[in-house]
Formats: sequence, structure tokens, C-alpha cells
Amino acid sequence: MNTLDACGAGLGLKPQHYDEARACNARALWFEVHPENYMIEGGPRLAWLEAVRERHAVALHGVALSLAADCAPDAAHLARLKALAARVQPVLVSEHLAWSAWRGRYSPDLLPFPRDGAALARIAANIARTQDVLGRRIAIENPSHYVRVEGHEWSETDFLAELVRRTGCGLLLDVNNVYVSACNMGFDAYAWLDAFPAEAVLEIHLAGHSADAQTPLLIDSHDAPVAEPVWALYRHALARTGPCATLIERDDHIPAFDVLLAEREHAQALLDAQEVPA
Repeated sequence: MNTLDACGAGLGLKPQHYDEARACNARALWFEVHPENYMIEGGPRLAWLEAVRERHAVALHGVALSLAADCAPDAAHLARLKALAARVQPVLVSEHLAWSAWRGRYSPDLLPFPRDGAALARIAANIARTQDVLGRRIAIENPSHYVRVEGHEWSETDFLAELVRRTGCGLLLDVNNVYVSACNMGFDAYAWLDAFPAEAVLEIHLAGHSADAQTPLLIDSHDAPVAEPVWALYRHALARTGPCATLIERDDHIPAFDVLLAEREHAQALLDAQEVPA
């Protein structure tokens, strides 16, 4: 299985699960990693990833390109990403619609920006540069939102659709991010999904979230099972996209592999129940 179309429901690959992941025979199973953890020339971590890649498709989900920043992606970072992609031949490379570096300052967060014309031109140029260097189409993920940003000229869904039109990129639809953002910002998650350019979706993410102890905010914490309202939104999204490669993200309070696999099987059952839209 080495194409995105052959992927069903997948899991984020964690070091404590390498052996079980490689040995698992679940149909259409695939794995996703953050490339920043593997952009090295050798060592055991890269060897483990290559071993898993022998049995299962792998995707790269970046967190450090900072595509919404006011400068081009770091050339050295892009070169390392290109080398890793050449080595493991991922079925997809994806990144976030956010920034984490600005004029020499770095943040560990994926930060928002005003969706105006300048941002659109800047991000489109950065996506195009990334795709040119990698020699492949990438997918852009909708982030979670926690604060209101002034100066928006585009809705988020229209902004993403215009990025697709200008660059030819695909989209990664994070359903948990939609739910978290809708609760935090006070919009209708179902209406947002109905406006999303479903024809450009290459991958879907599902994850758990948590409530902030100090505020009414929900946090995209990836430390819990997928909540039922998110499963409901996922079913709604699949009605628009048809079967689509779907990932269960879990980055904290990580349970045993068989627990994650059971959650993955639920997503796979929902995928199997779908028919490709006419």
C-alpha cells in the first residue's frame, strides 16, 4: 500500500508502539509522523520508521514550516524535509495554516493571523515554494482557534479554497479543530463543514480535546479519545468527502497500542460504510 487512495484509518506513530505498529496486519492501516522528529541522517529512530514503512504507508505531518510567517520557509529545513521525503516516500506531506516564527522570534505554538490579502499572497507564495522544493503537492490543515483576531477579510473556508485555487495544494480537514474552534469562537461547526471545499480534502484528522481549567476554552490537546460530538461531525464530513484517509491523533496520555487500534477500527467502520459521491 503506497498510495493515499489505498489508506483507510491510520494512527500517529509513537516510539513505544514501533514493534506493534510494524507487525499489525489491520487492513488499510497507515501511520503519520512529525518529520521534525526524523530529519536526521541515521540512528535508531529513523531505522524504526523505515522498518514500519516496509509494511505500512507513512505520511509526514509538519509543524515547523511556519507558512503564514512574513518570510519564506527556512531553506535548510526544507532541504532536510525533502531528503526525508525522498527516503521514506510518504503518501502525503502536510502542514498547518499558521505561523510559529516571525522576524527571528520563535514560538512553540501554531499561531493565528488576520486573513487579509497580504496574508493570502504571502502564504500562497510559501506553499508554492514548498511544493516546488519538494516536487509534490502538500496539504494544508485548518488550525484550532482560541482568540478573536481583528482584520479578517476572508472567511476561513473561503481563504482555504483560494489557497487551493492559487497553488494547487490539497487540504487536511481536522474535524476536532473545527469542533474546538466552533465552541471557542461561537460558530456553527456543521455550517462551517458545509462551506469547506470538500473536493480538495486529501486527509482528515480526528483527535481528543480537553477543557481549560481557567477559562471556558476547549483545548486541542490530543490527550483523550475522540469525543462523540467530533465523531458526529466526522460522519457529516464524510457525507461530503466520501471515503478519505483518516488519522487518529494522540500525543499525550498515550494508551496501549490495542486501545488506539480499537479507536482506529471505529473510524475504519465509518469509512467502510461510505459510498463515493457521484
